[in-house]
Amino acid sequence: MSPQPPSSKIGLLTALAIVVANMIGTGIFTSLGFQVQSVPAILPLLLLWVTGGVIALCGALSYGELGAALPRSGGEYHLLSRIYHPALGFLSGWISVTVGFAAPAALAAIALATYLKTLIPALSVTHFAAVVVLLFTVVHSVSLRFGSYSHNFLTGLKVLIIVVFLIAAMRVESWPAFSLLPRTGEMALVASPGFAVSLIYVSFAYAGWNAAIYVVGEIQDPQKNLPRALLGGTLLVLTLYVLLNFVFLYTVPLPELSGQIQVGYLSGAKIFGEAGGKMMAGVIAFLLVSTVSGHVLVGPRITQVMGEDYHALRLLQRKSSNGIPVNSFIFQLALMLIMIYSATFDQVMVYAGFTLNLVTTLTVAGVFVLRRRQPGLDRPYRTWGYPVIPALFLLMSAWTLTFVMLDKPLESAIGVGVVLLGLSVYIVNERILKKTPAATSNG
Repeated sequence: MSPQPPSSKIGLLTALAIVVANMIGTGIFTSLGFQVQSVPAILPLLLLWVTGGVIALCGALSYGELGAALPRSGGEYHLLSRIYHPALGFLSGWISVTVGFAAPAALAAIALATYLKTLIPALSVTHFAAVVVLLFTVVHSVSLRFGSYSHNFLTGLKVLIIVVFLIAAMRVESWPAFSLLPRTGEMALVASPGFAVSLIYVSFAYAGWNAAIYVVGEIQDPQKNLPRALLGGTLLVLTLYVLLNFVFLYTVPLPELSGQIQVGYLSGAKIFGEAGGKMMAGVIAFLLVSTVSGHVLVGPRITQVMGEDYHALRLLQRKSSNGIPVNSFIFQLALMLIMIYSATFDQVMVYAGFTLNLVTTLTVAGVFVLRRRQPGLDRPYRTWGYPVIPALFLLMSAWTLTFVMLDKPLESAIGVGVVLLGLSVYIVNERILKKTPAATSNG
């Protein structure tokens, strides 16, 4: 078979845009208020975002080696199956289905409704969020064409809005007590359990640094462009995130930020005035519309593929006459509604971040496992700083996960429960296959 022409492949710019577009979303505009509750000091808060960015960079460097050595689309679903066992690949796919897309969509819908409530005080955040996910589920389950939009345009729009916001903030004076110099005892917060737990919020905001790994099989010259896209996209977002959080902290007093979701509105009101703040809230809400839409659109496709691969999930593979996986859309909608009505915003963010961290930690550990098991495997790109870089990622992840389990036992238990439920589905699937040898086995 002749190779595909380069024009049919994803270039470096688009691969980088995929990373940036998947990272800049709900977390950056909503999570700082929860971090202030645990880390009530300006410099430690900025160090929190730098730390989260460094961890993401370590992960991106490690994923670059794995993706270049095993260049097939599918993300952790493919990597963990190859490195460890199909059971772990299934679990990563299960987590993507139940948490990786449903949770961010639910969170984005809640954040969207919260920002709109600034403009429409009578709005019910919970009910409106439910209507949003229901609406996009209906739209995407009847029309595939509607879901097609340009990642590059959306990414450029997000970055442009952030840059304009940063420039506008330069003309504003800080609140009276603002200071980057730490007060007595504040730096001790960096080693505190609160700092570790807050890293979960930050890691959720950085989630998406691994996005290009899901389409590595479609990237032009993946051995070179995948590592560049992962590293370049993560570096760009790290820079924007630190600057944006500096502006939030520079313009809004910590007591006003504490526990608040709509931090973009609070800062916008200080920069542009009350009317400008409401306009900023509307702009952020507009950006979150595309975030909800994108997650609602993509999630059922993974569910459908798993339904094709695993007999126990065969109901989820069924498509409508126009090729839409309707059952998968219904399954995802049920998950989103459960999250919206049964948990608070920060609870969903914590258990989603905790569960996704489990997958990325296991995947980065695969760098060590694969080098040990297949030392002769062709590795066009090798992790810079190996073994320190992947070891640093694993150390920081273990530290964060440990303190989250201690400080947020309910959210951690939900995350572990999602994993155990996925394992149960896998076991059921294997037993079905043993009883029906003619059934199609999973890949």
